[in-house]
Amino acid sequence: MHWGMVIDLRLCVGCNSCVIACKAGRGTPQGTFWNKVLEQEVGTFPEARRIFWPVRCMHCEEPACLEVCPTGATSQREDGIVMVDAQKCVGCKACILACPYEARTLWKEKSGYFGDSLTPYEEVAYSAHRPASVQKCDFCADRLAQELKPYCVESCLTGALIFGDLDDPNNEVNRVLEQARIPFRLKEELGTKPSIYYVGY
Repeated sequence: MHWGMVIDLRLCVGCNSCVIACKAGRGTPQGTFWNKVLEQEVGTFPEARRIFWPVRCMHCEEPACLEVCPTGATSQREDGIVMVDAQKCVGCKACILACPYEARTLWKEKSGYFGDSLTPYEEVAYSAHRPASVQKCDFCADRLAQELKPYCVESCLTGALIFGDLDDPNNEVNRVLEQARIPFRLKEELGTKPSIYYVGY
């Protein structure tokens, strides 16, 4: 079992549903986003077009963040998911600097979107997070344990996010990769071996 994702850039319309679903579902603190959608303009007028790049933790097979963590807060499961144990994290930011994908965030202080007082939703949601610790996407590991898809995948309106077991040749992720003309991973030259592939560029 090796969890991974294929992102079809031809289908992503930049609606940010995945960003909002993750934000609401994981209850991340103010200013903290576990995934985001970047925009790029390619070509020249009159044939210019926009490409939307959903990005998050790449759950690398060789994660640079894992090597530099001094406390063991960052770990890698047998299924490939890279996790962060907030109780072990000391907020040194070494993993943030090491990650070439800018996928990690340090929650500095417990404050909400409306000042020092938290809304009832924030009170409940923020209780799952520890201030002064690093956060990132974990492929919704708790949902996977319940045989549910990650929030981002479930909310994608166009089916641009395909999630599954990269070790299973019959899984949808591998069928998409086989049919893709030139599948690629971001910054492959760094040797991190991301578990997220892109197609349709």
